[in-house]
Amino acid sequence: MSVDGWNTLLVLGGIRSGKSEFAESLVADAPTVRYVATAPAGDPEDTEWATRLAAHRARRPGSWTTEETAADPRRLAEVIAAAEPDETLLVDDLGGWVTVLLDPAHQPADDPATIAELAAAVRASTARLVLVSPEVGLSLVPTTPLGRAFTDALGATNRAVADACDALVLIVAGQPAWLKPAAPPRPAAPPQAGPGQAAAPAQQAGGPATGQPPATPEQALPEVLTPDMAPPLPAPEPVPAADWAAATVALGATGLAIQPGMELPMPDDYAGPQAVDRLATLDIPGAGLGVLERVVDFAAATQGTPTPTPWDSVRVLLLHGDHAGGASAGAAPGESARRARQARAGEGALARLAAESRASLQVVEAPTSAAMEDEPALTAEQVESALRYGWRLAEQAADAGVQLLVLAACGAGTEPAAAAVLAATAGAEPPAVLGRVVTEQREIDDAAWMVRCAAVRDALHRTRRSSRDAKDVLAELGGGDITVATGVLLGATARRIPVLLDGPVGVAAGLVSRDLAGQARHWCLLPDHGGQPAVRLAADVLGLTPLVDLRLGLGEGATALATLPMLRSVLALAATLPVHPSLAGAEADQEEFAEPEPAGPGPTSTEPEPVRPPAEEPEFAEPEPAGPGPTTTEPEPVRPPAEEPESAEPDGPVAAPDSPGRRAD
Repeated sequence: MSVDGWNTLLVLGGIRSGKSEFAESLVADAPTVRYVATAPAGDPEDTEWATRLAAHRARRPGSWTTEETAADPRRLAEVIAAAEPDETLLVDDLGGWVTVLLDPAHQPADDPATIAELAAAVRASTARLVLVSPEVGLSLVPTTPLGRAFTDALGATNRAVADACDALVLIVAGQPAWLKPAAPPRPAAPPQAGPGQAAAPAQQAGGPATGQPPATPEQALPEVLTPDMAPPLPAPEPVPAADWAAATVALGATGLAIQPGMELPMPDDYAGPQAVDRLATLDIPGAGLGVLERVVDFAAATQGTPTPTPWDSVRVLLLHGDHAGGASAGAAPGESARRARQARAGEGALARLAAESRASLQVVEAPTSAAMEDEPALTAEQVESALRYGWRLAEQAADAGVQLLVLAACGAGTEPAAAAVLAATAGAEPPAVLGRVVTEQREIDDAAWMVRCAAVRDALHRTRRSSRDAKDVLAELGGGDITVATGVLLGATARRIPVLLDGPVGVAAGLVSRDLAGQARHWCLLPDHGGQPAVRLAADVLGLTPLVDLRLGLGEGATALATLPMLRSVLALAATLPVHPSLAGAEADQEEFAEPEPAGPGPTSTEPEPVRPPAEEPEFAEPEPAGPGPTTTEPEPVRPPAEEPESAEPDGPVAAPDSPGRRAD
C-alpha cells in the first residue's frame, strides 16, 4: 500500500461529472503514467464520439503512454496483472470495457468469469492503479434488453472492482465523495499519516477549492484537535467578520507547480499605515501601545482594513519529524514521539497553552530525515510531496475558517537542520547559530553540541558544489519538517492567512520560502526570538523584528501561544476604543464652521433680496464707484439734489449693513 493509504482506486461518476479529470489529477505527479484506453473506436461517422475521444487524448501529458485493450476484454486483466510495482496505470473506463465484453463478436462467453478475472487482477496488483467507471445504478431501468444487459454487467463489474480496490470515490458534479475507506471514528490518539508514512486517514480534508479528496492520494491530513479548556474562558464578543481567506491560488484545482518565482498575494500596503495613524486619534492613555503598534500594522495589512479585529480562529500546526545522524545528538530516543503523542492527547505545555488561547491543535507527521552529513536528508520526490502536503494543510485551515496559523515543531535534530539551512542560504557560521544542548535533566551537554556542529560542517562540505536552489537546500539539508513548514508558509500566503513563527524550523522555512515566493515573509510575524541565535539571525535576514523577549524554554510554538492573548488584546483595543474627546470636539467644531460657507458672505445676506425690485437694477449699479461702506444716507456732494431723491439711495450699497464691507469696518 502506498504512503497515502491506497494503491488501487475506483473512481465512479455519472456522465460529464468530471470523473476522468479527477482521476487524471490523482496521477498528475507521477513521473510516467500508462493510460489504458478501453473504449472501442466506434462509428467513423460519429463525430461527437470522435470529439470526446480527442478531448481525452488532448488532456494527456506527453510523458504518458497509451495502451488500448478494446480488441479483447480479457486483455485488461492481463495488462493489470503484468504491471510492475513502480508503474502507474490509469484505466478509463470500465464502461467501454463492458461494451467490448458484450460485443456479439466476443459472444458466447462467460461474462461473470471475465469480470471475476478482472477483479482478481485488481486485488493482486502491486502497481499504482486508478480505474474510472460510469455509475449507472442511480438511473432508471432501461426499457430495452440490450440496455438492461449493459447496466447489469456494468453494475456487477463496479461491485466486484470496488470490493477489490483499496479506495472508492464517487464524483458528483465535480465534487469528490469518498466512500471507501469511510471516515473512522475519532480515537483518543489516532495514527497520523504524513509524507513518507503509511497510515489510515484521520480526517476528511480538502474541498471544492483545492480539488483534493478528503484523504488525498498524496497523503492523509492529520486530525485537528481542540484541547479542552480548564476552566472554560468566556466567549468573546462577536466582531464583524472579514473576508479572511479568499481563494487565490488552489494547488490541486489549477495544477500549480511549487517552484521559484511564484506570484502570490501581498498584504495591503495602505491598510497598515492607516491603522497606525488611526491609533493616534484614539482615547488611549499614556504614550500608547509602544512596540505593539506593529501588531496592529501587521493585522491591518493582512486583513486588508485599517480597523483590524482580533484573530478568533487560530490553529497550531505541530510538526513532528526527526533527523538522523549527528543532528540529533543529545536528544533522548523516542522523546519527540512522546511529545507528539502527548499533544494529541491534549496534554503537555503546548496543548494547555492552546486550550487557554482557544486555539485548535493539529499534530503533523513529517517524513524522517536521513543523516545530512552522509546523504541527502530527503529525495527530490519526498521534497515535492512534503511541499504539497504543507500547502494542503494551509488550504485545509483556510477552508475551515482559520484566521491565524502558528508554526511549531517537536522533532529531534531540528536546530542543526535549521542551522544548516541558515548557513547555506545566509552564509552563517554553524557554531555561531547553534544553541547549546540542554538535556532532559536540564544539564548542558557540550559534547553533544560539538557533534551537532560537526554534522552541520560535514553536511555543508558534502554539498559544497551543490546548487543552493530552494528545493535542493530542502533535499540536502532541510529535511521533512522544514520542507512541510515551507509548504505551509506558501499555502498560507496563497490563501492570505498570517502565520506566527516561533523557533528554528519556522524561520528556516521562511528563509527557503522567500526563494520560492518572496511575498511569503510579509505574512509572517515573530513574537520572540527565544534567545536562540539561529532565530535572531534569520529574523534579521527576513526583516522580522521580535515583539517581546520572554525566552521561554517550553518548545517551539509555546512562546507564540503565550503572547497570543496579549496580541488579541491589542487588536481589541484598536478596534473598540473611541476617538479622544479633544480630537472629536475639534472635528465637530471644524465641521460646524464649514457648514455656512456655501450660503454666501453673511448670515443675513439673504434678507434684502426679497425687497429689492429687479427693475431698479440700474439704480443699484450707479453708486458702486463710491465704495462698499458709506455710513450715511445723504447723496454725494457732487450730485445735484434735484436729480435723485434721497430715499432712493438705500437701495444701493447702504441697504446692506451686513455686507462684507460693513463687517470689515
